[in-house]
Amino acid sequence: MNWDIKTQEKLNLMISKIPVFHRRITEAVVLKKAEEIAAGRASAQVEEMDVVSAFFSDVPSPFYSMMVRLMDQSGFDYRKYGFPKAQPAETKTSL
Repeated sequence: MNWDIKTQEKLNLMISKIPVFHRRITEAVVLKKAEEIAAGRASAQVEEMDVVSAFFSDVPSPFYSMMVRLMDQSGFDYRKYGFPKAQPAETKTSL
């Protein structure tokens, strides 16, 4: 599937900021999910909204705040797509 050039550049920048041991899996998961979302819109091109949706749908809650910070640093305007829809619930443990 084709990718919007600016979206691809932002994604590459964001991936480069992710800790090394998470980069490959993050990239693989987000690429696949973003393309699925774009196809679901009947689009021939992956756009920013698809990548943003992919990140918000698949990121584990312990990495949520880091993802939002990296999206800001990489130029993704997730707010214009209605994200974050809800903050992930914090995990509570009892002793």
